Amino acid sequence: MLRTVMAFGLASMVFAAPLQAEPAAKQLFGAKKRAADLASRSFGSYTRGCLAGGKMLAINGPAWQAMRLSRNRNWGHPKLVGYVERLAIDAKANDNWPGLMVGDLAQPRGGPMAGGHRSHQIGLDADIWLKPMPDRRLSPQEREDISAVSMLARDKLSVNQKVWTQGHVRLLKRAASYPEVARIFVHPAIKKALCEAAGKERAWLRKVRPWWGHHYHFHVRLKCPRGNGGCVDQNPPPAGDGCGKQLDGWYAMLRNSLKPKKKPTKPAKPAKPRRPITMAQMPAACRAVLRAKDEPPPAGTAMAGGNIDPGLPWLQGIQGVTMTLQSTPAEGVPLPDRKPEPEPELNEAPQ
Repeated sequence: MLRTVMAFGLASMVFAAPLQAEPAAKQLFGAKKRAADLASRSFGSYTRGCLAGGKMLAINGPAWQAMRLSRNRNWGHPKLVGYVERLAIDAKANDNWPGLMVGDLAQPRGGPMAGGHRSHQIGLDADIWLKPMPDRRLSPQEREDISAVSMLARDKLSVNQKVWTQGHVRLLKRAASYPEVARIFVHPAIKKALCEAAGKERAWLRKVRPWWGHHYHFHVRLKCPRGNGGCVDQNPPPAGDGCGKQLDGWYAMLRNSLKPKKKPTKPAKPAKPRRPITMAQMPAACRAVLRAKDEPPPAGTAMAGGNIDPGLPWLQGIQGVTMTLQSTPAEGVPLPDRKPEPEPELNEAPQ
């Protein structure tokens, strides 16, 4: 009898105690300021995974400058960092492109972000601005404040010929030309402009896919590196250049989204917020990535007249730099021209 009472009392204590919710994965990964000191590997999918042994893209290079440094998202798989560096140098040397302004890659250990992206989790995605790089070194504050430039005309169905150039066509063609590239996401109007300018050489257009909102930058996605078990690739794009019925389908959706909306007769129910991803929903290897010790700081990079660590901590010591960590986009960051859509998951639609 006594044993039964004790067991009942213990069970009551257990069920009466409040259940402690597991922290959102975005909080855990966002708190890591350095890469995991592990061999470089991507785990999981572009929208649910993490990165071991990430490499930081230098904030300055011979043909690129990293933007929005306070976010600490200029990290990626070494294959991605090498791709960005090679594209920047090749485009400057061969296509007369002044240089790349590089937006978000990934967090030091990948994983979900507190704001701005659903993908970019395994270090194989990069956002590259469509605005040419200026011919001078930008200050840290300028990198926070300068806005990208939309390529859309006022009708939001075509590109603005005042800012869209043949240089953009050459840059995107080169960006798609490397074999490691799986996809490049651009706004449907940009895809249409590329289709019209491509001429007879059209194979590269297959990789360039339309997606909502990508009119300030283009989004590069690399394939999983060879031999990288545990990395989940996206299905290949459909055959063809994507300039026919596939693009027509996007334009039908685009025109529909631009139609004036009828005033609702009664207040709409607010959409339920998306539940944040927990570690239980992440690949098992991501726990080890979080637990791993920090990779040693990279060698200092010359900037602002001295050698400094180009990671996040040095920014906190520069007067006037506005920190915008992980909450909402920094002031001046371009926002979509309509309600944000989910970023591409394993297959975008329409195909």
